[in-house]
Amino acid sequence: MPLETLDRSPPPFFRQGLPALARLGVCSGLAVLLMLADVRWRVADPLRLAVATVLLPLEHAAAMPVQAWDGASTYFGSLREAQIAEDAARESLVRMVARADQADRLADENTRLRALLGLQPTLTVKTVAAEVLRESADLFSRRVVIDRGSTHGVMSGGPVVDERGVLGQVTRVYPLNAEVTLLTDREAAIPVLNTRTGARGAAFGGAGGGANPGLEWRYVAADADIQEGDLLTTSGLDGVYPPGLAVARVVAVERRAESGFARVRLLPAAPAGGVRHVLVLEPVSTQWPADRAGGAEASRTGAAQPESR
Repeated sequence: MPLETLDRSPPPFFRQGLPALARLGVCSGLAVLLMLADVRWRVADPLRLAVATVLLPLEHAAAMPVQAWDGASTYFGSLREAQIAEDAARESLVRMVARADQADRLADENTRLRALLGLQPTLTVKTVAAEVLRESADLFSRRVVIDRGSTHGVMSGGPVVDERGVLGQVTRVYPLNAEVTLLTDREAAIPVLNTRTGARGAAFGGAGGGANPGLEWRYVAADADIQEGDLLTTSGLDGVYPPGLAVARVVAVERRAESGFARVRLLPAAPAGGVRHVLVLEPVSTQWPADRAGGAEASRTGAAQPESR
């Protein structure tokens, strides 16, 4: 066989292309070029969008078992919680029905006893629901403005309460809104009753000063029976506040040897911060007979004294 017909090229297995280092440089340069092009001209966005669209059903299919397991766990957990809440609601309803029956019996008994003793019927306090609009612009007072005024039945001197207790007293009334002086104002005062001992006194605002002033029970004898944690409520003797409304709780009692009075610091039962909805009560003296209302007029006027300032 002629030598010219022989193929002298190496077989494919032994063929050598670019060196590995050269291939690495080419691929690296191409990768950097593609990244720069993607950052500058977003050339890979169509490809990325197509891949994401194709893979989306697969992702949903892969997540279905996990979602089904989570849904089943949530369902059975919520079902159990709902059953527990239903049982608790039934028990609470039974207790409330029993308390309502007892309250009705006590109300009937109270009515009969008051009629037997010839006492006046229990006062029914009228209320007006209101919303707090803003705080007063006066930086040296603790007052808020509500969205109800004289056209809605709000009266000057009316107590203002929420579900926790007494907040303050209406001191200025306008046709469509009113200004409420909070108990923590330095000019506010309210008669109180210690529910544990039955002792009466007066709580004054502005104690401690600063941005969050508190209350102070003044003119308390140094040897008076008063303890931390005592609850103070309205006494109902001032012709303004109905009796039994929570006012404050005793947080500190300082007995001074050189003074005949103790310093009693109080924490308001209803802090004004964050309050949106309140009830404005009608002063108690408006429902008293004429002879008693005349005697209480001075007390109500004195309680609403900040209006004239």
